[in-house]
Amino acid sequence: MIELIGRTKRKTTEAAIGRTILELALKADVDWGFNCTRGTCSRCRCLVLSGMEHLNEPTKAELVGLDDEELEQGYRLGCQVKVNSDGTIAVQNKPYF
Repeated sequence: MIELIGRTKRKTTEAAIGRTILELALKADVDWGFNCTRGTCSRCRCLVLSGMEHLNEPTKAELVGLDDEELEQGYRLGCQVKVNSDGTIAVQNKPYF
């Protein structure tokens, strides 16, 4: 299961393996900011509140788009971070603006 916390909507849904957080948020009709879906605009930046062990390692786009401190704090790009395994995950959309 994954809890998706958008700007005004919050939903819990199945965490489909291989899907990005952004894909899951859009499918669940959670108001998740995004623009490019390629990892270059960072509008889909999110904070992983729990379940990081069920997600893929940061992609090249995330290593470029987020600084080391953000990655250490649990920030990821929703269009890049994918569910890798079953488990409980909670993610909140945290855009810069």
